[in-house]
Amino acid sequence: MNLPAGVAWALVAGVLWGTVFIVPVILHDYPAVVLSVSRYLAFGLIALPLALASRSAIAQLERADWIEAAKLSLVGNLLYYSFAAAAIQRAGAPLPTVIVGSLPVVIAIASNLGTGARVMPWRQLVLPLALLAAGILLVNRDELLRLAAADTDAPGGRLLSGALLAFAAVACWTWYPIRNAAWLRARPGLRSETWTTAQGLTTLPLSLVGWLAIGALDAAGLARHDGFDWPLGPRPLLFVLMMLAIGLLASWLGSLCWNRASRLLPTSLAGQLIVFETLSALAMGFAWRGQWPAPGTWLGVALLVAGVAAGVHAFSRRAAAG
Repeated sequence: MNLPAGVAWALVAGVLWGTVFIVPVILHDYPAVVLSVSRYLAFGLIALPLALASRSAIAQLERADWIEAAKLSLVGNLLYYSFAAAAIQRAGAPLPTVIVGSLPVVIAIASNLGTGARVMPWRQLVLPLALLAAGILLVNRDELLRLAAADTDAPGGRLLSGALLAFAAVACWTWYPIRNAAWLRARPGLRSETWTTAQGLTTLPLSLVGWLAIGALDAAGLARHDGFDWPLGPRPLLFVLMMLAIGLLASWLGSLCWNRASRLLPTSLAGQLIVFETLSALAMGFAWRGQWPAPGTWLGVALLVAGVAAGVHAFSRRAAAG
């Protein structure tokens, strides 16, 4: 376990993943499902030349590795973002944002329910998880306030179905990092770059099927994408460039950094460090709007940072004792 290097890799991954949250704001006239499928289609296309450049390492992957990579790509990439996008479209942003924002705490708890040397005593996790939970609530304060008035924005049935879809998204991305970290630790000879590229390759056919399905529904008049000109929309050059950018930076490079962090950190700590994605998305969102966060948001950020520091301190003490 190398805490400083692992935390640094998780930090870089979080910063890169945060870019995904600003793209729908810039491309506000593109349906969420199109952005989701296009991002992973770009990820798969980018993985192709990378696989050719490292074909000797790719050739050493076994059948079990490819099956696992496909499972991780399907659940952690396509299903997660599909559920999250559908939840927002169904219930609006506030409720899904708060539910999905609980991921750092949920992953830490779920991973610590396992067995093995990397499981932390619960008493040492209480403080960091409490700080993270309080910070998540504060940085989502505006969403919670809007949720209080949701009965005027969405019928109860839409809120319920949106909440269920958001919980499905949380379940997907709770399973993904735990399973991914376990697979990497069981195969110390598997390089993070090779594993990231393999996931990109398995994402390609899955996202291509989704892309073609959206096109078929659009051609049949069954897709409700008002004003969207299939396949590249109203701003094709910007759309293609941004999909390639997040496909490379957020999907491939972000996943690479996360895989390296997963090798170096206990999953219960790595799960807490997903707050770096929240902080990155917050910073980019406020910068895009040209606004400063409210005092309550600043307090929430401070609690998130304190929660991360407390979690790292707890694990460093345990490592030193071990």
